[in-house]
Amino acid sequence: MMDALPGQGSTGRLSLAWLSSLNRVLKKNLKCPLYLQVRKKMVEKYVREESMIRGPKFLTTLRSHTVWEHTPVKLYCTVEGYPTPFVKWYKDGVSIDLSSMKYNVQDNVGIHNLEIVKCETDDTAQYTAVASNIHGQVSTQASVIVKSKFVYPVLLSFAVPMLPEIKYTKINITFLETFGSVFGTEGDTVTLAATMNISPNLANLQPEAQWFRDDHRLSDSKWVKIESGRGESKLTLPHLNKDDEGVYTLRMVTKGGDAAHSAFVSCADGPPPVAGSPGAPMDIKIHDANRDYVIVSWKPPNTTTEGPIIGYFVDRCETGTENWVQCNDSPIKICKYPVPGLFEGHSYYFRVRAINSKGISKPSRMSDPIAALDPTEFERLHAIKLGGKLDVVTYYDDVEDEKKVPGTPSKLHAPETDRTYVVLSWKPAPYHGRAPVWYYIEKVAETGAWQRVNTQVPVRSPRYAVFDLAEGKQYLFRVLAANMYGSSEASEPTEPIQTQELRGVPSAPGQVVATRQTDTSLVIQWAEPKEPNNLIGYYIDVCVKGSKDWDSANHKPHKSNKFVVQGLTTGGTYVFRVQAINELGLSDESQESSPLSVKAALTIPSAPYDIALLACDGESMVLNWKRPVHSGGSPVAEYYINKRRHGEHTWREVNIPPIKERLFKVEHLSAGAVYEFMVYGGSLAGLGAPSAPSKAFHCDAWTMPEPGPAYDMTFCEIRDDSVVVEWKAPVYTGASPITGYFVDFAKKGSDEWHCSNESHAVSHRYHKVTGLEAGVSYVFRVRAANSEGAGKPSLASNPVVAKAVEGTVGQTQFPMLSFNVA
Repeated sequence: MMDALPGQGSTGRLSLAWLSSLNRVLKKNLKCPLYLQVRKKMVEKYVREESMIRGPKFLTTLRSHTVWEHTPVKLYCTVEGYPTPFVKWYKDGVSIDLSSMKYNVQDNVGIHNLEIVKCETDDTAQYTAVASNIHGQVSTQASVIVKSKFVYPVLLSFAVPMLPEIKYTKINITFLETFGSVFGTEGDTVTLAATMNISPNLANLQPEAQWFRDDHRLSDSKWVKIESGRGESKLTLPHLNKDDEGVYTLRMVTKGGDAAHSAFVSCADGPPPVAGSPGAPMDIKIHDANRDYVIVSWKPPNTTTEGPIIGYFVDRCETGTENWVQCNDSPIKICKYPVPGLFEGHSYYFRVRAINSKGISKPSRMSDPIAALDPTEFERLHAIKLGGKLDVVTYYDDVEDEKKVPGTPSKLHAPETDRTYVVLSWKPAPYHGRAPVWYYIEKVAETGAWQRVNTQVPVRSPRYAVFDLAEGKQYLFRVLAANMYGSSEASEPTEPIQTQELRGVPSAPGQVVATRQTDTSLVIQWAEPKEPNNLIGYYIDVCVKGSKDWDSANHKPHKSNKFVVQGLTTGGTYVFRVQAINELGLSDESQESSPLSVKAALTIPSAPYDIALLACDGESMVLNWKRPVHSGGSPVAEYYINKRRHGEHTWREVNIPPIKERLFKVEHLSAGAVYEFMVYGGSLAGLGAPSAPSKAFHCDAWTMPEPGPAYDMTFCEIRDDSVVVEWKAPVYTGASPITGYFVDFAKKGSDEWHCSNESHAVSHRYHKVTGLEAGVSYVFRVRAANSEGAGKPSLASNPVVAKAVEGTVGQTQFPMLSFNVA
């Protein structure tokens, strides 16, 4: 048996670094017997091992099946490769959750099968098996069509024409039952469900149910279960976590549009392992995965009632095991950590724990599994499109020149820099030789000498992270390519690359302003920090006025500077504060907001009504209207008018700046034309509903000698047998000045009008109407008069009930301040 050469590990595989070093020493004398003997053994061993290394290859591919509903189906494939390939299954490009009882997966010496135990119609899809190892990846696809067992009626033996193709059908969706906001705790099971009416409900034109969290599309996974069909859609979060917090939206999508419903899901920290210890970190992400390291990042928890966080521990676990290993010996203070020492080709989960003076938090939700692979291979694996034809990723097998030294790398740059590390990337020179290629990275700091970075581990990919750099310092880097025959020239050095400096947490957010939204929620807005320092998001705290017990309004960092605080008590008064977050932690707290009570929701105003024409000169019209009955909780301060010619369908804007008063002159009209008008009211809540179209108004100049109508009647001094009416003078006065007014009244619903002051007109713009019946509802109108007689009456008022307010006695003198409109 041949003895192991120096530089061989326990597996007998030659160290590439040792081979390169030995090669450089011995090749100086090509006739040296030791050199020739070593070269012979090196080449023999390389060729023997290289023949075993191969990417995966399907010997038997998947085939398509058509099956009946409620029956099983099995998909088979056979794959070979070295190392043994790992096979993953996909449905329509989405990874299949193998923990579901719906599927059985078996692997028997390279023979793989996926069984769907009981097929349903929604199992109709394209299924993909993806086999991969460190040398490549292949995929094979097949379709499964599940046919319904619906029994069609027997047709008579005559020719039946084919059904016409459905071109387009408008689907109307109305939600019948919807889900509301949920306030849960870590570990809870939460279900959001909605039922709907679909019209027409056609089997071949069903709407698609799409679920979103904060505008991110969700699909079935270990943490999310979605069921839809037959007028219902349901999303279940089987193990609620702070990563699940957010606004959930169900969209029922059809070709003609969609119907949507949203609600907020909150997740509070569960009981801590130790009293006073922090909540778990969240949003674990993996960056820059390589063959022996990854970079892990996360977001810090809120510490409303807990002490400040000292640092974090990062744990890893190899897939297929439950052995969690702590990666860092001492706590790290920033929310990013490079994890070295991984085994190439192995997959890992990661999680993070937070530490404060009281103890260590529960671990975060573990990350998705990530493979420690050469980045170039990793990018190839993720670039595969599962829906296409068979894809194979392999290495070159041809040999152009076994003794060729690789070319010089180019385009060396740093796509990512941090405080203590830099990620380098470069373009390899074209190379098709059989001998493996590796790289050496060298650095120099300011005026120092070039130093080799990777003396222990050869780098096989054109991407590498250089760790243990000084914070805020400049470096130059260069790279060399090498194989067993020698090294290339060094690449051009990079431009000076400076590592980042620790700038601290963000400054405190600015002024916090709370505004009302609904009877259980408030909208919070604040000014962004003046020094964001790589801002991640915000935490919002809420406290009942007069209390010092602050609670977290959100448990996952919120990205924008506007947040809706849900689940408040109607009538309660609250104050708020905000903290900004970056990877170093939380900022100081903002100043507290002013206290604000939770009241009924602010809504848009109802429609204005009773549009009246007050004057017309043949080119313009003066309009008036009544304010909306319901303001929506905020004053109606703006109005907008639209117009159209009678008989047309298109409305056109009259004013772009809003109108502040309920009186407006519409200009640039055509004499003799007939117009209709429509009015909108606006408030802080937005633009309200439009009024009904006005009567058709003729744009003919008014020339009558009598006055036009009065307008804007109001009421006060309401008693059991009397009421005081007020109004505004007509815009159009007629041929002579106005000398007085007549006030008419009628019972609600009656056309029989009576004049309250028929014997003489009142000269002022108010009048007390007497002789009313207690408890009866009346309407009123006013006619202005001049020397030519009485003019057009105003529009009828809103109904007023003749009933004294309880507790009032006698008469109240003017000024008259209140009125009661029925």
